[in-house]
Amino acid sequence: MSSDKVPVYISKDLYEKVKERVRGSQGEFGSVEEYVEFVLNEVVKDEGEAEAYTPEEEEEIKRRLKALGYL
Repeated sequence: MSSDKVPVYISKDLYEKVKERVRGSQGEFGSVEEYVEFVLNEVVKDEGEAEAYTPEEEEEIKRRLKALGYL
């Protein structure tokens, strides 16, 4: 992916909402720009690129399903 950047304009109201969400992200996002780029990447991601669960996540899901009696 290219590191070149271009400006994108959003309303000030939306910017302020995103800014609050970034503050509440517990350090996951360092800026509004990082958050917006992450969200847009998720939206435009090809279905073939959809992330699968990690092996650890799959094991946790299986453990929970087994505890509930589904496995």
